[in-house]
Amino acid sequence: MSLLIDPAAGPGGPARRVRQLDSHTVNQIAAGEVVERPASVVKELVENALDAGARRIEIDLEDYGRRLIRVADDGHGMPEPDVRVALERHATSKITRVEDLAHAVSLGFRGEALPSIASVSRMTLSSGDSDGVRLVLRLDGGRLEREERTAGPRGTTVAVEDLFFNTPARLRFLKSDPTELSAAIDVVSRYAVAYPDVSFLLRHGSSLLLTSSGSGDLLTSIAEVWGRDLARSLVEIDLALGGLRVRGFVSPPQVTKPTRTYQWIFVNGRPIRSRSLGAAIDQAYRSLTPERRHPIAVLLVDADPARIDANVSPTKSEVKFQSEGQAFDAVRHAIKSGLMAQGMVPSAADVFHANAALAAVREASAPPLYADTGASGNAGSSELPVDGSATMAALGRLFGEVSAAPPASGSQTLIGGGMTAGDLLDGLRILGQLFETFIVAENRRGLLLIDQHVAHERILYERLRDTRGAVPIEKQGLLAPLTLHLDRRSAGLFAEQIEEVRALGFDLEPFGGTSFLVRSAPAALRGRDPLQVLKDLAVELVDGYGAGRLTPTRDAILVMCSCKMAVKAGDPLSVAEMEKLVQDLAASDNPYFCPHGRPITIVLSREDLLRKFKRA
Repeated sequence: MSLLIDPAAGPGGPARRVRQLDSHTVNQIAAGEVVERPASVVKELVENALDAGARRIEIDLEDYGRRLIRVADDGHGMPEPDVRVALERHATSKITRVEDLAHAVSLGFRGEALPSIASVSRMTLSSGDSDGVRLVLRLDGGRLEREERTAGPRGTTVAVEDLFFNTPARLRFLKSDPTELSAAIDVVSRYAVAYPDVSFLLRHGSSLLLTSSGSGDLLTSIAEVWGRDLARSLVEIDLALGGLRVRGFVSPPQVTKPTRTYQWIFVNGRPIRSRSLGAAIDQAYRSLTPERRHPIAVLLVDADPARIDANVSPTKSEVKFQSEGQAFDAVRHAIKSGLMAQGMVPSAADVFHANAALAAVREASAPPLYADTGASGNAGSSELPVDGSATMAALGRLFGEVSAAPPASGSQTLIGGGMTAGDLLDGLRILGQLFETFIVAENRRGLLLIDQHVAHERILYERLRDTRGAVPIEKQGLLAPLTLHLDRRSAGLFAEQIEEVRALGFDLEPFGGTSFLVRSAPAALRGRDPLQVLKDLAVELVDGYGAGRLTPTRDAILVMCSCKMAVKAGDPLSVAEMEKLVQDLAASDNPYFCPHGRPITIVLSREDLLRKFKRA
């Protein structure tokens, strides 16, 4: 039932009328919750095939899923009466009453997918529960056009054509073709990993995008989706705790990615998003991985269906646990135990000795500025700041607020403490490097602390931005070409942006399948592995698409690449290198903030220091 208000009726007009919506309108409204894009159709049909016990699932796409999505399976199929009833709203074989939800182990149970998809497409449903005759129903916008029978094997095939042909507003909300194809690949990839005993095949036109053998081995499925090199680096985990079993594979601490794209979590075979379980992964790796790097994880959580609620949203992409704390602990302990079993987590004694050695080094080398931190009490912490904002917070507690941002107006842009960009080199003298992360220097105005990574990032960004198309970017030829291997999803998106990547100084070309041949790299990499830089760039591109963002602009790619090419926290620099970096920074258009918006330089003026030491 729905309350329908006559738009012509004003405050004093006729009374509101309550009308019952027809089934076609109800299905189209429901489609808005279930069918957002071609990938949503792929997800629902693949889930139906898995619930039908399929051992081989073939998915064919044409025109990125806009013109055709066909999913064929060898499951147990449906007898003729069930084929007709399956297109009715809330018709399902998974449950019979609300109490069954507490014990549901199937991926689907709401009975909304097929009628919702049919209402916004031209659908052909063909199914049979034995080899021989299949019933075929052809629908147009959810209305049955004709019914026929044809010969075929046991199983079900659903062909969805002209998706959203009768809802053009939906078509306008679809993303770019590569984005929609990427989302479909992601859906199939996740189910190929979650169900290693099922063989998957995904094609787009005549191109084979993904295939899995159905060998039953989880690590083999991960290798088929993400590549053998990545799969070989993973560590197996398996732990039962608090009524949950957590199994899967995770990466050692030294194998990380710049985003969470390679963290897949499944609960009872269902791909889900979970902030709490993502936080559990972070907690397990705390102090083991570099900041802003994320471990790889494929986690399969098996739980009693009565202790979870999968009926949270129509897409069933979220799951609620009866005890979120127990789920958090189970994931964290499973990862920690797996890493410790492989000797990848230091013992308590190792940590103690390492911290003692670090404290001794700090005590011997710390400049007078850090001799007494007052009430902060953090001098002995083993956590090292790695970005300018952390440094500013620490120094703010010591010296009070120090300006790092330019004023909104005025003829001179300030770095801080009344210093202009032109004053930066006035009497410049490099004092050294702090934590192999910050450049410490002095000039005529005071003490400078410069974050070496964000400073270099700003310099590279402006250089790439300004020289593209004018002066060729300096390249370093490789002694022998390197081969860049990506997974299928990353390779497709990376190929879309290959011209922009070439313009950044990488000489690369497609090398068949999901590989690219790299012949030269930007000289600014300073010996950094060009393949790792390109892999990180590909991961960020995929992460952007996966988050539903638009195709990255040229400027966004410049920002990504400058970040990957810049020197890192922990890179030792010579005095000459630090001096050159500060000189280049002073010559930049914006020496105050990196392209991501983080501060580059903070200044403690002479007057500030004199006041703090009671000399003024």
